[in-house]
Amino acid sequence: MILKSLSLLNYKNFDSKSFSFNAKINCLVGNNGVGKTNVLDAIYHLSFGKSYFNPVATQNIKHNEAFFVINGDYLKNEAEEKIVISLKRGQKKVIKRNNKVYDKFSDHIGFLPLVIISPADRDLIIEGSDKRRKFIDSVISQGDKVYLQLLIKYNKILAQRNALLKYFAVNHTFNKDSLEIYNDQLHTYGTTIFEKRKRFLELFIPIFKARYEAISGGQEGVHLEYKSDLFDADLSALLINNLNKDKALQYTTVGTHKDDLLFNIDARPIKKFGSQGQQKSFLIALKLAQFDFIKTQNNDTPLLLLDDIFDKLDEQRVTHIIKLVNDKNFGQLFISDTHAKRTESVVKQVHQSYEIFKL
Repeated sequence: MILKSLSLLNYKNFDSKSFSFNAKINCLVGNNGVGKTNVLDAIYHLSFGKSYFNPVATQNIKHNEAFFVINGDYLKNEAEEKIVISLKRGQKKVIKRNNKVYDKFSDHIGFLPLVIISPADRDLIIEGSDKRRKFIDSVISQGDKVYLQLLIKYNKILAQRNALLKYFAVNHTFNKDSLEIYNDQLHTYGTTIFEKRKRFLELFIPIFKARYEAISGGQEGVHLEYKSDLFDADLSALLINNLNKDKALQYTTVGTHKDDLLFNIDARPIKKFGSQGQQKSFLIALKLAQFDFIKTQNNDTPLLLLDDIFDKLDEQRVTHIIKLVNDKNFGQLFISDTHAKRTESVVKQVHQSYEIFKL
């Protein structure tokens, strides 16, 4: 899969901007604040229907403008594909594939596989479990439509159950039968989500460990540990056993929406015991494993976006990524950097065609 061209209208800091991309390596260079990351985010937007960096959709519209449009032309399986995403203030976002509007955004997920490596990834280590669950869900969803629909259904039922718990508290009432309807559905969807996450991590963890060893030289052991309430009991029993707590707090305290992925180095949390370099290696290994997994599952090579990567990494880690790029099985790469000469000297080592865009 190749992104051939990109055009932006009123997107973030751009009035109007167009790019024709190289099929292998594309470097966006310029000073901080010129919009290098915004171009990468627009490419991410075309794959996922949302920004990687700003979840508030209207904040991606250029200041004082009424709308934005992102237009991407792809070559996928020898067929031309045109994706257009547009948003007007006060209206719903629209995603079109070849001039046909998607009925559901979820139908688009996985069609244009993509992995981004960014300084913002550090949130996976320092933030709460929600970030790490979203990482798991994002990887699985790019290759499993059923999983994505399960998540959507589970979250809808969860919101309804939480609303019912609040209703009970406000009105000093309780109806066991009403609650059991939601419990049964959460159990059905949640159990399948749990099994799919468990199976995914059985496949993913060895890939991740191999990537980390290649980057770090195997100097320490790393592990990903899946933490879930459902290892202790099935979800139906958990919901019954925690009913009093749920009623008191007015929300559902157990379930797959509480799952976490623990990041460990030498059997200890990397957040507390990993050096800055180890944490960087850990995150890069995580994302490169994501790349490997998606490529295998989708039978398609994801786009790889490296945001401000050379400013954040030492030579050893950069060299590993460049070796990956030099692999004949690798696809299209997008790099942002503040130093044009540094970027060009690195990509020249790859012996692949490249284009440098100075912003």
